[in-house]
Amino acid sequence: MKKTYTFLILLILPFISFADNFPVGANSSGMAYSTVAVPSLWSIYSNQAGLAQLEGYSFGVHYNNTFGLKEFGVKSSAFAMSSKAGAFGLTYTNYGFSQFNENKFGLAYALKLSKYLSIGFQMDYFMIQQAAYYGNINTVAGEIGLLAKPNEKMYIGAHVFNPVPAQISEYENERMPTIFRLGMGYQFTEKLLFAIETEKDLEQKPSFKTGIDYNLISQLYLRSGIEITGKDYAYAFGTGYKFKGVSLDLSVNKHPVLDYNTAVSLHVNLDKKKE
Repeated sequence: MKKTYTFLILLILPFISFADNFPVGANSSGMAYSTVAVPSLWSIYSNQAGLAQLEGYSFGVHYNNTFGLKEFGVKSSAFAMSSKAGAFGLTYTNYGFSQFNENKFGLAYALKLSKYLSIGFQMDYFMIQQAAYYGNINTVAGEIGLLAKPNEKMYIGAHVFNPVPAQISEYENERMPTIFRLGMGYQFTEKLLFAIETEKDLEQKPSFKTGIDYNLISQLYLRSGIEITGKDYAYAFGTGYKFKGVSLDLSVNKHPVLDYNTAVSLHVNLDKKKE
């Protein structure tokens, strides 16, 4: 029974691994990951240009309990700091178990080109450890993002993961996917943020996402979103609490075929000017 269970895990893991830029941040997942144009610490995973909007030092940890199975658990951490020369960031993500394990290390840089436009870059190093028969993989990929701010209420974001396809296997010249994201975030009121975006993997159908972030009372936030890919729908719900630079976020996502994902994130901002 244990061997059968392990085989099933190994069969599914490669198809949901973060080698295709697994999204991170419970605030983002609560909005169905429609946050390419919503700057935060977790922009280091979705659009590095968003880091240029941060002030001071920020760090955070994240855990995604995928389908309720520990073998699918995603553990992530992020650190970012702003300076006169731009913003710098570091990330680490781990995914999998003893027979299939991925580690992603990222080094990011973001810069404000003007009052209205920011750009961000990231270099990623992937270590993919597999069962002995398949062998281990080490590869490097890149990311680039833009974030425009036409006015005080609107952000427009664009991001490309792996613009120069990184090879992950010599067999049939297998490469990591190249993924494009384009979206908008609009602050309708001080309490209501609306986001919408589209994502396209060059080898998959495009997906469309939309989400809201509503400041219900004081420091309490409610979130919801939906992602549409072809005829499949994925729903998301979340909540967050902010207090003096500390944010705790929770989310639940319903996969259209498999099961529920739950996520939790803790984010600390050490900028004394904010909150």
